[in-house]
Parts: sequence; structure tokens; C-alpha cells
Amino acid sequence: MAALNFNHLRYFWAVAHEGSLTRAAERLNLSQSALSVQVQKLERQMGHPLFDRVGRRLELTEAGRIALDYADTVFQAGDELMSTLQGRPTDSRQVLKVGALTTLSRNFQLEFLRPLVGRTDVELIVRSGTLRDLLPQLEAHALDVVLANSAPARDARTAFRSHLLNEQPVSLVGRPRPGGAPFRFPEDLRQEPVLLPSLDSDIRLAFDRVMDLAGVRPIILAEVDDMAMLRLLARERDGVTLVPPIVVRDELESGVLVEHCRIPEVTERFYAIVQTRRFPNRLLTDLLAAAAPG
Repeated sequence: MAALNFNHLRYFWAVAHEGSLTRAAERLNLSQSALSVQVQKLERQMGHPLFDRVGRRLELTEAGRIALDYADTVFQAGDELMSTLQGRPTDSRQVLKVGALTTLSRNFQLEFLRPLVGRTDVELIVRSGTLRDLLPQLEAHALDVVLANSAPARDARTAFRSHLLNEQPVSLVGRPRPGGAPFRFPEDLRQEPVLLPSLDSDIRLAFDRVMDLAGVRPIILAEVDDMAMLRLLARERDGVTLVPPIVVRDELESGVLVEHCRIPEVTERFYAIVQTRRFPNRLLTDLLAAAAPG
């Protein structure tokens, strides 16, 4: 295989960052046609198209994004060489871009990312949102993984794969009861107010089915779609709260809250959603291997 032509790589790098042949050509003081030829030569050498033309815009293909990551590294290394020889500090890090459901337990997110936390050679970018917000970013390769508590449907149009990372029980937790009186489930929910996740949550829907079968209509104190807020309210308010214990792990360990009972046949599953790629992020590959059940 012929050695990589770094002039071709720099031309591609300029076009990728400018997002336009016209702007890149002006920046490099070349004609658009000459610049286009250089990029095409790099594509032929690599054996993959690096850009898709969408209207008047150029968008990177998956191979193009991988090539850009390496090009950034190559030219950053050149800058670092100059910085080192001139006595200036350098910084070279790998990047992992993570999307997380807004309602997802922060403790779970931390457990998944813990192997990378504190590593000086890794930059973690974590973005929160709904699946509707995050999955298009994953599909466009703007995210490497999306952490969620439900798996999206697979179809012929997308190539999402959902890795089951963990499955947690769901419990009713609350402040210690006077005299240590036991909690009777589901009978005590007829008079004990309860804090619940919103109806967008799978565990809320499963809990409602259990209540319907038991013939119990609980007194709903509040409905919250953010697990961090649900955790705070569980500490501050009377009544009980429906959560996976991992959400309030610190409070359970300290005794601020106690686990009154686990809800039968109700669990929360945690998934890492990825897009099938020919060039997966190695940091993500290692995380998935470390988090695999069993």
C-alpha cells in the first residue's frame, strides 16, 4: 500500500473543517477543481468516500469522520512537537461523546463511565436530552453512544444496537418509619402518599399495572420526570418514592432513606445504544466490554 500523502490529508482536513470546497479553496489559495482532485485522490487511496453532498453542503461519511479524527491527531501532533521544542505545554486526549437520557440515574451513568473518569488522556463529552433528541445525533455520528432505560425499535432505516448493561429492581423508599413499623404492600399505598416518575417512564407504567391488578388507587404526591429531582424530593418529603435503589444508593447507605419494599415483577433496564459502525470508538468498545453482564 502506498504511503499516505499528507498533502492530500491536509487538503481533506481543511475541507472537513470548513464544510465547503469554496471556503477551503480560498483559505488554501487553490482553485476548487484542484482541491476537489486532491480530496478524490485521498478517497481512492483510502478506498472509502469521505464526503456526501447534501444540497450545497458537504457532510462527512462515517469513514470521513474517522479520517478527520486521525487528521486532527496528526496535525495536533505537529503542533505539539513545535510546542514541546519551544517549551510550551501540550495536551493530547482521546474523546468519547456520550448522550444520556435526561431522566436516567446519575449514579448509573457514573458507574458506566467510571473507568474513564479522571484519565488525563480522555475527554468525556456528556449531553443530556430525550431519545428524540439524542438518537439523530447518534445516527449522524455526533455521539458515540446513548445511555437510556429503553431500547429503540430496530428497522431497515437505522442500524441501532442496544446493549443491555444492567437490570435493577424497583422499590418504594422513604424516611425510616416511626418504631420501625413494616410497610405493607400494596395495602399501605391506600393512605401513604407516593412520589412517582412521570408517565413517560417504563417503570411508572409497570407500577400502574401492578396497582390496577391490586385494585389500589395510590395518593400521588408528585410526578417527576427527572431522577435527580425525584431523589431530592424523596429526602425532603414524607411518603414513599418509587425508584430503582441505585438512584438513592448514597441515601440508603447513610440511613437517610430506607427501602420499604421491592415491587414484584417491576425492573428498570439500562441500555447502551450504539450505531453499527465499521470503525467503532475504542474507548467505547472497552467500556461495553467492562460493563457486559456476567
